Amino acid sequence: MVELGSCLLMLLAAFVTDLRTMKIPNIITITGIWSGLSYHLLMEGWIGAWFAVAGAASGFGLMFALYLLRAVGGGDVKLFAGIGAWMGIAFALSTMMYSILAAGCIGLIILIWRRETGVRLRRITGSVLGAAALRSTLPIQIAAKGQLQFPFMLAVLPGAILAIYYM
Repeated sequence: MVELGSCLLMLLAAFVTDLRTMKIPNIITITGIWSGLSYHLLMEGWIGAWFAVAGAASGFGLMFALYLLRAVGGGDVKLFAGIGAWMGIAFALSTMMYSILAAGCIGLIILIWRRETGVRLRRITGSVLGAAALRSTLPIQIAAKGQLQFPFMLAVLPGAILAIYYM
């Protein structure tokens, strides 16, 4: 229960700061990672430490791939390492899956609300076709600069709640 409460506290702090500034500060993420690792090491010994390290590595690794695609920011990557350090691999991956699904729904709602769906789809299609024709990722990188942005924590918090519910 301590693990879940601590993870939720970290998520709530990240939620508030991400909504205000579109950034998640290192003081939240790094503290979350180290406190999760320390807690599991102290309570469960080396087995707990490996549990936390494996969770942090899985959360960090998969979110880092999304970071390279410019889908999320660096704070989100470190936040998922913290989620993994506190709750382990399965919870981190479940939260990630539900968060990505929620982000897709939020993005779609924003596009429909702004009436930009057709424009965005044409832009994506053009960049993918350009990348295929030029055999370069440059058209996709250029198109990524104009992509829709919103605080990812709007999707992560519901994603974590769904992961807890289905746990």
